[in-house]
Amino acid sequence: MSIAERTVDTTAEPPVSTAAAPPAGRWGKILGWLFVVVLLVGIALTAMRFVATAPPLDGTLNPDVSNPYGAQALAEVLRQQGVTVDVVRTRDELYNRLRDDTTLVMTDPYPLSDDSVVSLLNDSERTVFLSVSSRLLRLTALGEPSQTQVDTAEVGCEIEYLSRVGEIAPERLFTPSAGTTGCFTAPDGSAAVLVDSSLERVTLVEGTRLFSNAQLAENGNAALALGLLGQTGHVLWYVPNIDDGDHTADDADTLGSLTPDWVTPALVLLAIAGLTAIAWRGRRFGPLVAESLPVTVRASETMHGRARLTAKAADAGHAATEIRTGTVLRLARRLGLSSRATAQEVADAAADRLRVPRGSLYELLAGPLPQNDPDLIALARGLADLEAAVETTARTERNDQ
Repeated sequence: MSIAERTVDTTAEPPVSTAAAPPAGRWGKILGWLFVVVLLVGIALTAMRFVATAPPLDGTLNPDVSNPYGAQALAEVLRQQGVTVDVVRTRDELYNRLRDDTTLVMTDPYPLSDDSVVSLLNDSERTVFLSVSSRLLRLTALGEPSQTQVDTAEVGCEIEYLSRVGEIAPERLFTPSAGTTGCFTAPDGSAAVLVDSSLERVTLVEGTRLFSNAQLAENGNAALALGLLGQTGHVLWYVPNIDDGDHTADDADTLGSLTPDWVTPALVLLAIAGLTAIAWRGRRFGPLVAESLPVTVRASETMHGRARLTAKAADAGHAATEIRTGTVLRLARRLGLSSRATAQEVADAAADRLRVPRGSLYELLAGPLPQNDPDLIALARGLADLEAAVETTARTERNDQ
C-alpha cells in the first residue's frame, strides 16, 4: 500500500505568524501578579502603621516626652508644686546627684543587671518604681503577681500622703507579702500600690497608663502621683538606656546548636542529590528555531506518530477502528461507491462482487472490536484478504472484457 503525501498549497497567501503574539491568559497572569504585589504592599503599610503607633520604649513615662505615652505632664505638675525634677540618663550622673532628701523615680530598669538594681535600692533613701516586672517583685520581695482585676479601687491603707487620693482604675494588682503595705486594694486583699512597711523606702505601682500624659487627669491619677513623688523636695528621675546598661544575658540557643550533628551533612547530601536529579532529568529547552511558512508535512509522519501512540497505549479497539475505516474507504472506491458509504453498504457490495451471501461480511467490517492483540492481528489479516479478493475480482472482470 502506498502512502500519500499531504502538501500545503504554496500559492496561497502565507498565514500570519503568531510567534510574537502574547500567549493566551497572559494578561490574566499579569493582573494576578499585580494584585499579589498590591496586597503585599498593603500588608506592609498596615504593619508599618501599627509599628509607628506602638509606644516607644524610651518614651514610656519619660518626663521629657510629650506624646500620649510620656510623663512630661507629671513632671510639670511636680515642678508647679515646688518639687525639683532632675532627669538623668546614666548611673554615674545619678550617683553624683543622689542626696538624702531625694526620691529616686524610674520605670523598670531593664538594661541594668540585678546587682545594679539592688545597688540603687541600697544607696537611695526613697525609690518609686512606676512600672512593675516579675524581676522587680523578686528583687524587692514586696509581693507576687495577682490575677484579680477590678474596675476601680480606693485607698484601703493608712498611709497619710495617700489618704486624700480618690478612686483610681488600677492596671495591675499584686498580692502583698509579709511586711508590705498594700494600697488601693481589692476585696481579696490584692493591691495596686505596694509600699515597704518598715521605712517606706521602696514603692511599686504599675503606672504606665495611670501616669501617662493621656490619662494623668483622669480619676485620682494626678493625686496619686503627687502623693508618691512629692514627699521630698527633690525628684531624681532616672531614664535608663541600653548604653548605660550592664545586663549580660547568656548566649541564646541557635538552630545549629539544637540540631544533631548528622542533620547538616544529611541536608547537604539531599541538596546535592536534588541538584543532580534536576540536571539529569530536567527538561532542557534550547533556543527557539525560526521556521519559514508554509511547510510540507509528510502524511507518514502523522501516521507513524499516531501508530506509536496507539501501540504505547495498547488500545486494540482503537487500532481496529482505524484499520476498518481505511479498509472501508478503499473498498468503497474500488466498488464504485460514495466515500460516505456505510460499512454495511460496502459489505453488501463486496458480497455481491465476491458472489457470497449478503451479511457474511458484516461482522468483518462492522462487528465487535477486538480486545487483545491476537484478535486485532486476526481482524487485520481478514480485512487484508478481503481487499485482495475484491482487487482480484476486479482484475478478472477487466480481463474478461
